[in-house]
Amino acid sequence: MRLKDKNALITGGAQGIGKAIALGMAKEGANIGIADVNIENAENTALEVRTSGVKSIAVKLDVSRQDNVSNTFQTFVKELGALDILVNNAGITRDTVLLRMKEEDWDAVLNVNLKGSFLCSKEAVKIMAKQRSGKIISISSVVAFIGNPGQANYSSSKAALIGLTKTIAKEYASRGIRANAIAPGFIQTAMTDALTDEVKGEMKRAIPLGQFGTPEDVANIVIFLASNESDYITGQVIHVNGGMYM
Repeated sequence: MRLKDKNALITGGAQGIGKAIALGMAKEGANIGIADVNIENAENTALEVRTSGVKSIAVKLDVSRQDNVSNTFQTFVKELGALDILVNNAGITRDTVLLRMKEEDWDAVLNVNLKGSFLCSKEAVKIMAKQRSGKIISISSVVAFIGNPGQANYSSSKAALIGLTKTIAKEYASRGIRANAIAPGFIQTAMTDALTDEVKGEMKRAIPLGQFGTPEDVANIVIFLASNESDYITGQVIHVNGGMYM
């Protein structure tokens, strides 16, 4: 019960990696806020989280909208009383090669993946600075470090998220706030399940361990960074990629 009585808000927490993080943190005793654009899925995940005996609320959230973000954090604190952990997990893709990428594709991805993390982190810092404690954990990506054809917008947003994380870590360490990032590689999700066996094989050959990661692999690192075990770690990026990038 490494997170007993802690309160965590997870953006994009309704499914995939976000859901695995929510369920994993709940088993460690944390009360969970599921913030997602899909409120139906968020409510279902919150219901599942409660089976661990903790509190959980679901909130509809578009992380790219300042008013929506502000209201979500107010609701979270009102319902659960404090904010100890923020997980910036919400993200989207709009993949195509650079010359075909429309401006709206660029803006959409940067607005959710980067601006959303900025807005949520800003609200979290307001609360955590008064408490003089808190953990902010952002989900970046291996493509922030190696790039990826067809993902100029996504790679850029995830690389910029590293800079944001390190800046928060430096600015608010004196207030007891730790900020770190996780850079997953290829993780087994609904998206990878839809790929052909040939494509999966090519992707796995790029991974020294020869397999995709699981959402739980990422969740385990989030739990570590959220716990007291990581109190002397801030401004860092932890890679979870099976050796794809070293």
